[in-house]
Amino acid sequence: MILSEPGATLLELAHVSRVYGEQVKVYALRDVSLQIRAGDHMAIIGPSGSGKSTMLGLLGVLDRPTDGTVTVAGEDTGALPDDERSRLRGDTIGFVFQQFHLIPHLAAVDNVATALLYRGLSRSERRDRSMEALESVGLGARADHRPVQLSGGEQQRVAIARALVTRPLLVLADEPTGALDSKNAEMVMEIFAGLQSAERAVVLVTHDHNVAATANRVVSMRDGGIVSDVTQTPTPFRGPS
Repeated sequence: MILSEPGATLLELAHVSRVYGEQVKVYALRDVSLQIRAGDHMAIIGPSGSGKSTMLGLLGVLDRPTDGTVTVAGEDTGALPDDERSRLRGDTIGFVFQQFHLIPHLAAVDNVATALLYRGLSRSERRDRSMEALESVGLGARADHRPVQLSGGEQQRVAIARALVTRPLLVLADEPTGALDSKNAEMVMEIFAGLQSAERAVVLVTHDHNVAATANRVVSMRDGGIVSDVTQTPTPFRGPS
């Protein structure tokens, strides 16, 4: 586990562009710079086509920029071979996707434990860490239930536990309420609000202004660029917009 200090820069994009195509070039991102610091509870918001998905891939070290640099925990990811990029991603970033991506035949605790494979931990250590993560999202009593036995909201909470079990510096969530009804969305957003700490950053990528209202920093995107980056006083989640 990589440790951070309060206020430290965890991830930085410096003059990053992402271009698709060769003969006809399309800029999904153009000259974007962004710092994410420990303690941030950030929303990245914008309409379809604004560049949010491309930004998500770069922040998550799932994609490489065409130009510019992406630095995570002080390391320039562009200079790393694929196996080192995977290691850095696994050590620093926890992902929560709109679709839960749970393995159907595994119990909740075993789904969470998949994030701890190949880390040199014993089976009992993986289970203990996974139980701790499930209890942190209120699902300790559902640890042995398979996804089909869980509600949509419970499945999303299992996915959040899986993101947390590696003790990441950055939790990166893509439309975290997109597949949920209002009641479950509110519960999940309460969990995200509770994840903020001085050593960790939480980043919610969303089109939903009610999700963005829960953050203390909002980055707005349009046409592949950042058009504003403001701090605000968070407000409680009021249901999907």
